[in-house]
Amino acid sequence: MIQPLSYLNVADNSGARKLMCIRVLGSNSGSIGDIIIAVVKDALPNMPTKRSDVIRAVIVRTSKGLKRKNGMVIRFDDNAAVIVNKEGNPRGTRIFGPIPRELRDRNFTKIVSLAPEVL
Repeated sequence: MIQPLSYLNVADNSGARKLMCIRVLGSNSGSIGDIIIAVVKDALPNMPTKRSDVIRAVIVRTSKGLKRKNGMVIRFDDNAAVIVNKEGNPRGTRIFGPIPRELRDRNFTKIVSLAPEVL
């Protein structure tokens, strides 16, 4: 469950390392597949994404469990997001770490295709 002022790791190579959630679009708290408005708190030097940039991101991992229809609960070690543009395409060219298959149902197929592992 991601809410305003939550910190997230960045799971792509766009240049940002840490994000702070400002707003979850559509509700008060977000889970996997929700779009958030966030500010970059830590970034790599000489990259396109700079510190204090306000960006859109998709939540791809949460520490809070995600329950599937078959009763299985998926839980990750960290909270992570992928930075996207207005159309929902990722800004980076690589995705790091596992990605749940629920993102495919939310029409983020480009993120799923770049991911090394889909759970």
